[in-house]
Amino acid sequence: MILRGEVRNAEALGRMLQQGRALQGMSQRQLAERLGIGQKWVWEMEQGKPGILTDRLFEMLRATGVRLYAEIDEPIDQPSKRKGNDG
Repeated sequence: MILRGEVRNAEALGRMLQQGRALQGMSQRQLAERLGIGQKWVWEMEQGKPGILTDRLFEMLRATGVRLYAEIDEPIDQPSKRKGNDG
């Protein structure tokens, strides 16, 4: 695990998504293509742009006392450092 943090609002969620994408070595365009969405949507999510879904989600979390955490793991496609030592 590289990073763990509480996500209290859309901006914090966007920062975590941006950091995760960057650690995977992907551009916004590459991520958008992989997900079948527009690059603008990726940019808006990473900027924490207000939206009805995220606004209501964080309102519900606050109202119910629920905390949301995000973790960013090691890059998925990075070669294992242990590969040469396994055999």
